[in-house]
Amino acid sequence: MTPQLTWIEIDLAALKSNCRFLRSRAGEKTELLAVVKSEAYGHGMEEVACCLHDEGIRAFGVSAVSEGVRLRRKGISGLIVVFLWGGRDLLADVVEHDLQPVVFAKEQLLQISEAAVCGGSKIGVHIKVDTGMGRLGMLPDELPAFLHLVTETPGVYPAGIMSHPPLADGESTQFAEDQNQLFKSILDAVCGDEDSVPLAHIANSAALLRFPDMHWDMVRPGIAIYGCRPLAGGLFADAELAPVMSFKTRVLQVKDVPVGFGVSYGHTFTTSRPSRLAVLPVGYSNGYSRSLSNRVDVLLHGRRAPQVGRICMNVTVVDVTDLEQVRAGDEVVLMGRQGDEEISVDEIAALMGTINYEVVCLLGNNNPRIYIN
Repeated sequence: MTPQLTWIEIDLAALKSNCRFLRSRAGEKTELLAVVKSEAYGHGMEEVACCLHDEGIRAFGVSAVSEGVRLRRKGISGLIVVFLWGGRDLLADVVEHDLQPVVFAKEQLLQISEAAVCGGSKIGVHIKVDTGMGRLGMLPDELPAFLHLVTETPGVYPAGIMSHPPLADGESTQFAEDQNQLFKSILDAVCGDEDSVPLAHIANSAALLRFPDMHWDMVRPGIAIYGCRPLAGGLFADAELAPVMSFKTRVLQVKDVPVGFGVSYGHTFTTSRPSRLAVLPVGYSNGYSRSLSNRVDVLLHGRRAPQVGRICMNVTVVDVTDLEQVRAGDEVVLMGRQGDEEISVDEIAALMGTINYEVVCLLGNNNPRIYIN
């Protein structure tokens, strides 16, 4: 029995299985860059990266220089792309640990050049072009001059040209297809038929699964690695992905209460029959959102039981009247599978009015993680 009252369980066998499936979908000629930013979407960045490194993955995406440094210190070799610019103060770490920053402005490039020359090294940069995402990146007509600047600037070289799709998981395929054509025209214009060209990459999880023409030299799956589909519903139903994260706790107390018994703050739930209640040591400080109050189920003894009353900071209550022999210490699955029943991340996300990305980050980064398999 785990000593934790409430914990996240990470199934490394499922992680490996997802990785193999995504590599098969990407194809032999396309490299897979595993996005492990933000603690690998709550799954634990170092543990996930080491597991995937053992599977042969040699390209990783992080959001911050500090994350890249942590991976190097864990012995992660290969390509580490840093998505968010960290400023001049972090460039010594970029040079020392051979990280490859994403760039989109001349000032960034010159600062990286200065640090690389001082460190006696050459740093690869990935040039970000905004082909429709509407966030970071230069506009397409700015790329030719910027790429020329990169090639002429000491201490740096163009390791990649990248973009990002905002609608690869949309109902219509038209925008994504048009965006990819724009990306192709950009690459044709600046790279031509040269043998030595930067890595071209635009595909996120949705584009990897849905648009083979967007695979290019490298794909950047994030949420799919962790067994979640980019969009709930049937669009990616054929994707052979297994959930990596489960969320569990244990019964703290079981008590019998009479009819008309109010539960938790505000008495938003009152018993309509003699009832048996199980008190759980989990609440919104664990990421178990207060918005789930009186709406969500948990799994106990392989069956669903309704959560009742307001979810508190550290405590929530479940009605187990219809279950037999529930005792203090029994394992409770808040998200995941128990027996033949499952409470999926998408079910939790729908009840919270959000997406599975937010749920795994919220739960995974607010609870101790235990690794299995």
